[in-house]
Amino acid sequence: MEYRYLGSSGLKVSVIGLGTWITFAAQINADTAMEIMRVALENGINFFDTAESHSGGQAQIDMGLAFRRLQWRRSDYVVATNLFWGGKGPNDRGLSRKHIIEGLTASLKRLQLDYVDIVYAQRPDIDTPMEEIVRAFSWCIDKGMALYWGTSEWPAHLIMEAVMVARQLNLIEPVVEQPQYNMFHRERVEKEYLYPIKNYGLGITSWSPLASGVLSGKYNDGTIPRDARLAIQDHPVINRLRAGFFSVEGKQKIDKVKQVSQVAERLNMTPSQLALAWCLKNEHVSSVITGASHPSQLEENAKAVQCLPLLTEDIMQELDQILGNKPEPYFNFRSS
Repeated sequence: MEYRYLGSSGLKVSVIGLGTWITFAAQINADTAMEIMRVALENGINFFDTAESHSGGQAQIDMGLAFRRLQWRRSDYVVATNLFWGGKGPNDRGLSRKHIIEGLTASLKRLQLDYVDIVYAQRPDIDTPMEEIVRAFSWCIDKGMALYWGTSEWPAHLIMEAVMVARQLNLIEPVVEQPQYNMFHRERVEKEYLYPIKNYGLGITSWSPLASGVLSGKYNDGTIPRDARLAIQDHPVINRLRAGFFSVEGKQKIDKVKQVSQVAERLNMTPSQLALAWCLKNEHVSSVITGASHPSQLEENAKAVQCLPLLTEDIMQELDQILGNKPEPYFNFRSS
C-alpha cells in the first residue's frame, strides 16, 4: 500500500480508502462489513469514510460496531465523516452551527469514537454565512471532536472563501476537498481545483472512481447484473444513474469502457484496477474512496497500487484518446 499526505497537512492516508455509501447496511450486513474492514486493514488500507446520511445513519452504526469488535489501535486508522443531510427536521440538514455540532456529536455516538480524523461539509450551504460555517468546524476541532475539516463538492471559489475567512479570523481552514473523480468526471479536479491545490495546499480524497461500477466492465454487455449497484431499486440516486445508463450518452460510455478494458487486459490488470490507478496517477489525489460488497472485491481494488508503474505516459495518452475528455488548460501567456 502507498500512503500520501492529506494535502499540506501532516496526516497520511492510504491511497485506497473504503467508503460506506450504498454498501454498508444497504447491501451488506454488519458482520460482512466488519470482515471487509478487517481485510482492508490487512491490505494496508487505513482510511475509512462514511456519512451521517448513509443508510440513515445505520452505516455509521455498523462501522462503529466493527471498530469495537476489531479493537484496533486508534492510531492505526483514519476515519472521515460527512455532515449535511442528517434528517428531516428543519435544523437536521445544512451547515448551521447547530447542525454541525449536533450532527457531529450524533455521528461520534454511532461510530463509538471520541473523535474523527476528518469531518467534511458534504455540500455547500449558501444559506449559512461562511463565517458561521468556519467557526463551527473550528470549534469542533478545538473541542477535540475532529482533527481536520474539509469540503465535498464545493466550487473552488467557496473553498477559497472559507480559507480566507479562516485566515482573517485566525480560525482553522479546510485542508481537503472530496469530489467525484473518475475517467468520465474529471473537469473539476483537473482544472477548477488547480488554484486552491497549488496555492492553499488543498488535498483531494475522491469518490466514485469506478463511476458507480461502470468502469469495472461489469456492464459491458449492456445489461445490469442482479447483484450490481445499478440493480438496486427505489433509491433516488441509483434510479437516476440507471436511467443514464440506458441513455445515448450511457451507451457511448460503455463503448469507451470496452476499449479501456482492452487496455487493461493488455497490461494484465482488471478494468477496475486500471480505473483506480488512473485516478492515482494524479499526484494531487491523496486517496480514492472505493466501495466493496465482499472482501475479494476490496482485495482486487487494493492491488491497483501495484499497477501504477504500468501506467506510462504513452498509456495515459492512449487512454486520453479513448476518453476524449481531457480538460483544456486555462489560457496563460507563458504557454501561448
